[in-house]
Amino acid sequence: MSLRIALTKGRLEDKTLSMLEMAGYGTEKVRNKGRALVLPDTVHDLDYILVKSNDCITYVDHGAADLGVVGKDTLMENEAANYYEMLDLRTGCCCFIVAALPQADLFAKKGRIRIGTKYPHVAKAYFLSRNMDVEIIKIDGSVELSPLIGLVDGIVDIMETGSTLKANGLQVLDTVADISARVIVNKASWKLKKEEITKVLDDLKRAVNQNA
Repeated sequence: MSLRIALTKGRLEDKTLSMLEMAGYGTEKVRNKGRALVLPDTVHDLDYILVKSNDCITYVDHGAADLGVVGKDTLMENEAANYYEMLDLRTGCCCFIVAALPQADLFAKKGRIRIGTKYPHVAKAYFLSRNMDVEIIKIDGSVELSPLIGLVDGIVDIMETGSTLKANGLQVLDTVADISARVIVNKASWKLKKEEITKVLDDLKRAVNQNA
């Protein structure tokens, strides 16, 4: 029984393909995709689709893909629930952080604070867990700019190296969560195709351990 796997474009793409190759799966059609939208690995009876991160969850959540590889950041922000998070690939590692200008004194500030972020759900949950009154401002572009021009008091964003924060005088105040690529599986697919999915997961687990 064939499986369809949704892969996330962009930051995780090459790392995910490398992990699949280490696990013994063919990714040539994905790396040389051209205009093709469904990319087969005929040897292993798999079809890959390459999609944006939020769409990866949507396809798996609705059963259009059996498995997906997506960042933990996207999972935390998305409220879909018709999938199981099955495996941490330990690649694409970074973290959610809270940052601000040093003079902002963010956690000592009285009254409502304003936070800029691309991840409003994650940011709101974090500050509510600290019993802080917060206004979340959704920003799609450069989040680091928003505190520099006085739009917000601080930001919640993803940090890989911290070089952009440092270059703009922003200070990391806390780590919200560690992030990496995760494998998710549609709940119905897990019931109907458990044997096939388990094999893929076991192969990926071996690759993760080899890559450790």
